[in-house]
Amino acid sequence: MQKGNIGVTTENIFPVIKKFLYSDHEIFLREMVSNAVDATQKLKTYAEKGDFKGELGDLTIHINLDKEAKTLTIVDRGIGMTEEEINKYINQIAFSGVTDFLDKYKDNANAIIGHFGLGFYSSFMVADKVDIITKSYKDGAKAVKWSCDGSPEFSIEETDKADRGSEIVLHISDDCAEFLEHARVQALLSKYCKFMPISIAFGKKTEWKDGKQVDTAEDNIINDVEPLWTKTPSTLKDEDYKKFYQTLYPMQDEPLFWIHLNVDYPFTLTGILYFPRIKNNIDMQRNKIQLYCNQVFVTDQVEGIVPDFLTLLHGVIDSPDIPLNVSRSYLQSDSNVKKISTYITKKVADRLQSIFKEDRKNYEEKWDDLKIFINYGMLSQEDFYDRAKDFSLMKDVDGKSFTFDEYKTLIKDNQTDKNGELIYLYATDKDEQYTYIKAAQDKGYNVLMLDGQLDVPMVSMLEQKLEKSRFLRVDADIIDRLIVKEDKKESDLAKDDSEKLSQVFRSQMPKIEKAEFGVEVQALGEKVQPVLMTQSEYMRRMKEMSRFQPGMSFYAQMPDSYSVVLNSDHPLIKKVLGDTSSAVDEALKPVVSELKGQEARLAALHQTQSKKKPEEISQEEKDDLQNTEKAINEQRTKRDEILADYANGNAVVHQLIDLALLQNGMLKGEALDNFLKRSVDLIK
Repeated sequence: MQKGNIGVTTENIFPVIKKFLYSDHEIFLREMVSNAVDATQKLKTYAEKGDFKGELGDLTIHINLDKEAKTLTIVDRGIGMTEEEINKYINQIAFSGVTDFLDKYKDNANAIIGHFGLGFYSSFMVADKVDIITKSYKDGAKAVKWSCDGSPEFSIEETDKADRGSEIVLHISDDCAEFLEHARVQALLSKYCKFMPISIAFGKKTEWKDGKQVDTAEDNIINDVEPLWTKTPSTLKDEDYKKFYQTLYPMQDEPLFWIHLNVDYPFTLTGILYFPRIKNNIDMQRNKIQLYCNQVFVTDQVEGIVPDFLTLLHGVIDSPDIPLNVSRSYLQSDSNVKKISTYITKKVADRLQSIFKEDRKNYEEKWDDLKIFINYGMLSQEDFYDRAKDFSLMKDVDGKSFTFDEYKTLIKDNQTDKNGELIYLYATDKDEQYTYIKAAQDKGYNVLMLDGQLDVPMVSMLEQKLEKSRFLRVDADIIDRLIVKEDKKESDLAKDDSEKLSQVFRSQMPKIEKAEFGVEVQALGEKVQPVLMTQSEYMRRMKEMSRFQPGMSFYAQMPDSYSVVLNSDHPLIKKVLGDTSSAVDEALKPVVSELKGQEARLAALHQTQSKKKPEEISQEEKDDLQNTEKAINEQRTKRDEILADYANGNAVVHQLIDLALLQNGMLKGEALDNFLKRSVDLIK
């Protein structure tokens, strides 16, 4: 028997491995099975080249669990090792000093194992002792057993083993007893090994017999050695892709379509990427791409490895050019990974472009599912916008779809304002904004439907991308002020009547938390509603954008600003004005007379004092000016109180205000109940 110390530059390698790899200790099984696969693949290669002339036979790798003995064993029929090879590959570890090791790699198991070639030694994360019983495929080779108890000391001795290959026996430590549970091992094999290229058996298949599950004689093969992405696309049918998708994501809806990747220059890459049916929550859809290296699972945390928007895709990417045992930060800076990322982005864009060109009808039908993905890509990656603008669609409220160029052609003649700006009108809710949509359509305008999760930031981006273009929601203002074709028509009302109307309605506007109302009078034509309530496009958009950009959160705290426009051409508004004048003009006469007198006096004082330097104005003149302003405010207050007292009892005023609030979804609770009762009274 040979005894010795493992060739390392520090005595405490095993405590270090155990302590600092602990958070990722489950990867030991991937490393063990990967080594067994490599040994088997090498034997197959030697056989193909004629360097091994024996029978390959059954190459299945077996994972054996013995809970009583506290062992987990990985058995292969690969090339095995001689005593000399054990000394070379197992007993000599290229280690660069414990201090540098700890500083650089203490937080990342993959980085340690990959950097130092410690795949086999990851077994000591979970085992107190490891035995290797191995016999080389070479003629005349003797079987040997290597044992190590987690210290640098090891032993090698000859042993009996009839067959070639290796058995790695892990004596699982008490603090890692979870790896003696069948379900835990099954889950790890499914996660890391389900597509490895050599058959892997874990236990036996079971069947229901005499009221219980019993083992059969048939091996339970846990992996698919030829997963779909390794096959030639021309040999596959749509059903094959859909079935594989269900294998990857058992609970997901059927995908929209897919891309089969297959490239061998300037790097090797295979895989299948699926376009899922994305619901409302983007974050729920992330991290569904599985990254493989030669069919060995690496990670499903692909942010930074592929562009952010591609993390919404589902599927598999497999490349030997993606290092298996490295940290994500390394992957993100690796030049091969960057090339792969660029290639995938191009393939995705090309696939979408081809579907759009070849079967536009099918593409349009799937647009509602594709939209969030494509919008996310255009928002997050400049070069993707340049590719996607030709197959990105705009959908109007009638469900018709247009490319950006098609839509511009559709609206440019009718929706260009007097300043030459093209106005894109849009709605976010067909039912709630019906009146505003109808008003726009009555003018011959087209209205887009923008009700998607990313439409608010998309609108802001498109305003920058599309020349001389603005997006306005249909309820952002009255239609004639959304697309201004000519200078607005002034109301025929006298200034006093206009102020009288404004105050009547202003005094009765409800007190709603975080809402402010401004009232104005404008001539809109007899057929337009008597009262229209609109919300500023700018403020609403800023508030909506604050949901996406934390730095804009102060907008969310600001009150909603509404503009209440009284249509002076409408018979009901004329009636309100007439009734108001009849009821209050007599009471207003002395107030208005005094007000006008004081306003005339104020104008005269301003004119006189404007000709003097500030230091030339006497205190008496300053007091006179201040007293006049005070008198004006007092008379205005009296006038407003007279109008408010009258308006308070005017059912038509309240009904018109409530109708405008109702249209904007702002009439609730007691106010809604009062509206309903008043409606009945007015009908009587």
